[in-house]
Amino acid sequence: MGHGSRSLYLRGSLWAEHLRILFFLMHLLAYLASLMGNTLIISITCLDHRLQTPMYFFLSTFSFVECCFITTVIPQLLAIFLSGRQTISFVACFTQAFFFLFLGATVFYLLAVLSLDRYLAICKPLHYPTIMSPRMCFLLVTVCLALGFLFMAGPVVMLSQSSYCGPNVIPHFFCDFGPLANLSCLDTRSVEMLFFNLALIVLFGSLLVAIFAYSNIVVTIVGLPSAREQQRAFSTCSSHLIVLSLMYGSCVFIYMKPKQTSRLDTNREAALVNTVVTPLLNPVIYTLRNKQVHQALRDALSRVKLPRFQRSNAPSL
Repeated sequence: MGHGSRSLYLRGSLWAEHLRILFFLMHLLAYLASLMGNTLIISITCLDHRLQTPMYFFLSTFSFVECCFITTVIPQLLAIFLSGRQTISFVACFTQAFFFLFLGATVFYLLAVLSLDRYLAICKPLHYPTIMSPRMCFLLVTVCLALGFLFMAGPVVMLSQSSYCGPNVIPHFFCDFGPLANLSCLDTRSVEMLFFNLALIVLFGSLLVAIFAYSNIVVTIVGLPSAREQQRAFSTCSSHLIVLSLMYGSCVFIYMKPKQTSRLDTNREAALVNTVVTPLLNPVIYTLRNKQVHQALRDALSRVKLPRFQRSNAPSL
């Protein structure tokens, strides 16, 4: 790449001095809340044997990947708010772009796997335990990670070999593919087209899997004889559909353009939804709408309170 010690300037994070602390606190609280919520899902899944099922294994993996995903962006943004220093080295910028895209692609494949899991559980209940064995669950997660890596590594490496002659100003608050392509002195149309096609495969490939799964789920649910069974099945899937809508809506707006350098300013708002709002809402959506998680949390809290109550009421010698 030949950029060594040169740095980039993140202009998208430029705010008035008196607002920096306010934005810092807002993003810090959102980041910590997202980390705590996703960590809670992972912890409760590991501790409660009733949640050690394929769906919760995929959900806890999704939560872990999402924690890593937001950590590629938010700590850097918090450091900018706190210090006011808005420069980043070329190496750090391309590293951030790669992990952001790799983990983002993996999240979409995991959403597709979650959709397939619900399809098998509701539409093929007799075959579900056999198909979704522990070995198959680990294999599916490995495939998601491998596809995310393979699809995103190529365009980022190719773009990193380009020439950058300035001005090295990124109109964004982190290093994404479009803003980086906009800085290149060379013609990047071939790399942008490759990235567009791969993003198309990731987004619409996983979306087609989700549409297939949920369209079959709806047909199966409508055919259930009991209204209670229908309500239970819908409540399980509705949280997944809300997350799908948020994730696909923001990412289609950002990445479904053959020319990645267009509309960079409007992408910032959609990127905020993708990197701050959605990761914050996901744990809330999955936990508030899930009775099994509610019960597991109540049981965990009662186990914590009971020993404390017993100690406080123990007779003194």
